[in-house]
Amino acid sequence: MSTVSPAREGGRGWALLLVLCGTIFLEGSDVAMLAVAVPTIRADLGLSTGTAAWVMSGYVLGYAGFTLLGGRAADLLGRRRMFLTWLGVFLVFSTLGGLATEGWMLIVARFVTGVAAAFMTPAAMSIITTSYPQGPQRDKALLVFAGVGAAGFSLGLVLGGLLTEAGWRWVFFAPVFLAGALLLAALRLVPPERRPAPAPHGFDLAGAACAAAAMLLFAYGIIRLEHRTQGLGPTLMAPAAGLVLVAAFVLIERRAKAPLVRLAIFRKAAMVRADLAALLFLGAFFGFQFLLTLYLQELRGWSSLQTAFALIAMGCDAVLAPTVTPRLVQRYGNGRVILGGFLLAIVAYGLFVPVGMDWSYAVMFPSLLLSGIAFALAYGPLTIAATESVAKEEQGLAGGLLYTCTQFGAAVGISTVTAVYGIAATGTDDSPRAVLDAYRTALAVPVAMVLLGAAVSAFGLRGTRPTDGPRNGTAPAAHDEVSGSPG
Repeated sequence: MSTVSPAREGGRGWALLLVLCGTIFLEGSDVAMLAVAVPTIRADLGLSTGTAAWVMSGYVLGYAGFTLLGGRAADLLGRRRMFLTWLGVFLVFSTLGGLATEGWMLIVARFVTGVAAAFMTPAAMSIITTSYPQGPQRDKALLVFAGVGAAGFSLGLVLGGLLTEAGWRWVFFAPVFLAGALLLAALRLVPPERRPAPAPHGFDLAGAACAAAAMLLFAYGIIRLEHRTQGLGPTLMAPAAGLVLVAAFVLIERRAKAPLVRLAIFRKAAMVRADLAALLFLGAFFGFQFLLTLYLQELRGWSSLQTAFALIAMGCDAVLAPTVTPRLVQRYGNGRVILGGFLLAIVAYGLFVPVGMDWSYAVMFPSLLLSGIAFALAYGPLTIAATESVAKEEQGLAGGLLYTCTQFGAAVGISTVTAVYGIAATGTDDSPRAVLDAYRTALAVPVAMVLLGAAVSAFGLRGTRPTDGPRNGTAPAAHDEVSGSPG
């Protein structure tokens, strides 16, 4: 796949980026819109609480379970092919979800839609990292990509509220129109690539099956923790089985002539640090947002639409990520900007810990705004750090690893705060004061996650100057910090 320079190719390079960003916007808004619509769907179809929960969890299960495989498939089978194919699958099953009349139909549709996102999103990101030359152009493209994804989630909350008022099926049908437009544009704009040569030793089917099964078990275990459907013993069985499969996967990859995942990639400490930091940051962010939503709707009695508009302040990263963050990265380097994002997140979540029964929106606003700014500072540079030290032929794998970590991070954050909230509320009355105390206890989870993430990020800082100029005519020296030197 040839590199694209927006400056050299005029509007075509920016149009390509717009299409790829449209995909991550589609993925983020789709999740958010459904989150708002689930109560209405449950009432209309007469779903049980467990079935309604699995309508949301089915997507997470499919996404988290297949992201690693999806990223590697982009490298081995063609990024353009995987992107277009799975964007089409996303479109078809979103349509089927809108036509569903039973709970099981919705769960199946959401699971397959999650699988489609698991293949589509790493392919889109690897198209960026292989189409734009390394350096400021690629960095800005990745920062825009990350910012648009977050904006999709924030705006999706509002769109979900509006569409649900018109009828919950529009929450499924609206993404169909966007996906169709993106598919038509992508057929024209995504540059053709040389057909990947068939692997001389075949495809690592055993490794692929083992990796997918392990990821599914881990995701299932996390979701069960959130739902608290049975005792702790059965809940731990799934991740325990996942660990066994991970051990088997390592053995398979060591012996495979054409491994699905080259295990040496995990020697790249910069990539591993960035992936771990992304897991912690996303876990804290979504855990905090989940608790905030519960506080506003269950304790304060705000409507879904009121809550959605309140959370718009957290979407300020959509403006800051492509405008301010690139300048900060160029001046201070990835590492310092990422650490700054974590420190702001600590302040944002910490300010909300003493939340009161009747806090006004003005009192809550600093936490919402600071959390959005923190996201703008941390997430985009983490995306750069997780991919820039990886060879071109493994960019899909790097993207798959990153999105696997972010999906698991979001699931771990939400599940952990739910579990802590449940434990804190056990044995207490249902009075508003007791509920508020349980919220405060659970807010310690996102604070602890960003504290740990800040430590991981600080550990990766290097002493190189971020403005030493480009190396080999491409990447600026700013990347020597959290991301480390390429290679």
